[in-house]
Amino acid sequence: MAPELDLLMFPQPGRPAETGAMVESAGWDGIYLADTQNLAPDVHVSLGIMATATERLRLVTGVTNPVTRHPAVTATAIATVHAASGGRAVLGIGRGDSSLGYLGRKPARVTTFETYVARVRGFLDGDDVELDSGLSRNRWIAEQGLPPVPIDVAATGPRVIGVAARLADRVTFAVGADPRRLRDAIAQLRTERAAAGLDPAGISVGAYVNVVANPDVEAARETVRGGAASFAHFSGMAGAPRKAGPDGAVFESIGSGYDMEGHGSAGSSHAASLPDEFIDRFAIAGPVEHCVARLSEMVEAGAERLVVVPGSRDADPATIFANLASLATDVLPELR
Repeated sequence: MAPELDLLMFPQPGRPAETGAMVESAGWDGIYLADTQNLAPDVHVSLGIMATATERLRLVTGVTNPVTRHPAVTATAIATVHAASGGRAVLGIGRGDSSLGYLGRKPARVTTFETYVARVRGFLDGDDVELDSGLSRNRWIAEQGLPPVPIDVAATGPRVIGVAARLADRVTFAVGADPRRLRDAIAQLRTERAAAGLDPAGISVGAYVNVVANPDVEAARETVRGGAASFAHFSGMAGAPRKAGPDGAVFESIGSGYDMEGHGSAGSSHAASLPDEFIDRFAIAGPVEHCVARLSEMVEAGAERLVVVPGSRDADPATIFANLASLATDVLPELR
C-alpha cells in the first residue's frame, strides 16, 4: 500500500486558504501546521480557514503541546476544525518545543504529558473528564455526531513512545531518516501496545523526515540543515535514545547547545556545527532518485505515513518553492 504523504509547514499570516489549496492541488494527502505562537499565526485558526478552501486534505497540528492551552480548550479548538472540514482534522501533540522555549519554559514532564493527552482524549470522546477541580464534559463535541478527532503523538524517546502506545490513534516518530532507528522505535511501540493489552498493529505509524530534492547535493544540505537541526535536537534531550559513535556525539552536542533563538534556521550556530556526514544520515538531501530511494527505505521500515519537512525556516523562499515543486512533480508519484 502506498504511504500517506504529508507536508509540515509554518502557518503563514494571511495566506492559509491559498496555502491549503496549493498543497492539496500539488497532491499531498495532509498538511501539518506548527503550533508556535511566537513564530507563526495561530494553528487552529489557520487550519479552520484551510478547511473551507480544501476538500480532501487532512488537517493536522504539527504539533501542539500540553502547556499553552487547557485540555478542554485544545479539544474544542481541534474539534472545531474537524466539524468545519467534515472530519478531516487530527490533533498532533508532543511535549512542547519552540512554543514553550520562547516563553522560557521547558518541555512538559512525561507524566504531565500523559495526563494531558488522556484528558484531551476524554473531551474529544464526549466523556466526563476528571480534572483537579472535579468532573467536566465538553457538551457540544458530544452532540456533534462526528467520529472523534484522532490523536497523533510526536515521539522520540521511549517514555513518550509508551504514552503514544497507550493513548494515541497515531504516532509520528521524530528519529530522523535512518531506517534502523525507525525500526527500533516501531518495535518498542508494538511491545508497549502488547503490554497494555492492545493490538500491537492497531495504531498508525508515521515519521517526520527532513527532505530537500536538488541535484546539487551541497545546496540541498544547506537548505535542509536548519530543519534537520531542529529535529535532531530531540534526540539530544534527556531520555531520548542515542547511538554510539559520531551520531551519538552530535546528538549530545546539539542537545546541550541548542539555541532556541535560531530554531529551524540554517544560520544558527547549532545547525552550522552539524557535519555533512550527519546531515546525510539524519536527513535526505540530494537528487530526486536519491530522495525516492531513501524515502522508500522508510516505508519498508514500517512508516505508513511520511511527514516531509521541506527545508529550513530561514531558507530562501524561491529555493523552498523549487523543492516543493520537485517533491510534488517527481518524488510523490514515484512513492505511489
